[in-house]
Amino acid sequence: MKITPSGSSCGARVDGVDLAGDLSPELIGKIRTAWLEHRVLAFAGQRMDDDALERFTLAMGGFGEDPFFAPIAGREHIAAILREAGETAPLFAENWHSDWSFLDRPPAGTCLLAIDIPPSGGDTLFANQIAAFAALPDDRKDALRSLIAIHSARLAYAPDGTYGEKDEGRSMAIRPDESANATQLHPLIQPHPETGEEAIFSTLGYIIGIEGMEQPEAIALLSELAQWQVRDEFVYRHRWEPDMLVIWDNRSVLHKATGGYEGHRRELHRTTIAAAA
Repeated sequence: MKITPSGSSCGARVDGVDLAGDLSPELIGKIRTAWLEHRVLAFAGQRMDDDALERFTLAMGGFGEDPFFAPIAGREHIAAILREAGETAPLFAENWHSDWSFLDRPPAGTCLLAIDIPPSGGDTLFANQIAAFAALPDDRKDALRSLIAIHSARLAYAPDGTYGEKDEGRSMAIRPDESANATQLHPLIQPHPETGEEAIFSTLGYIIGIEGMEQPEAIALLSELAQWQVRDEFVYRHRWEPDMLVIWDNRSVLHKATGGYEGHRRELHRTTIAAAA
């Protein structure tokens, strides 16, 4: 297994491993060590089908909850991140976020398997939130450690949200629901459960307020922080290849989609990795 760091704040390419083959405890241990170090791993040259994707997800910690997505036919835990060639709906997931941060137990990680990759465009951006927190002044760190963030899916997945009832012409099987209006509290700054490193957890969008703070003040704070979280020095731009699997750590990075592949179809199969018990 050869690991080549991206040269950015996070991310590494992994060659020389067959994830459709034997997933021995030794191999999974090496992958997990690299994952915790680099936050985002891109496994090149894979020949994985959906069975192999599920086996790998189980080996890395089991399936996490996936609200608001309908699974692909015949599967319970795989969703298609899909955009057809002629689609004109706004790009999916174009805002920075940590997957499902509004859950009581957000997933530890996400896997994306390349199914149909356009010849250009469609890069995924990742922002290292451990590095973003570490670079803050000490007094700013102390102030942020005291804050409890209010998370919710309402802006995205409520019936009147971005992907709600007025969202038309989209090929992805998104299922908005009133349950998206629920809220969940999480400390704004969280130690990574496996490494202990402190990270800024999620960002404006899935975070809709700060507990005990007036809304205008909270949004101003979150907006200022959001700009810091995705400064260039914290960001890795991932370029997709056919037959590639990417896995990232939702506890330590934000991510967002990009376009630039108009007129081409793009499909990836996604699973989430459950939070550690």
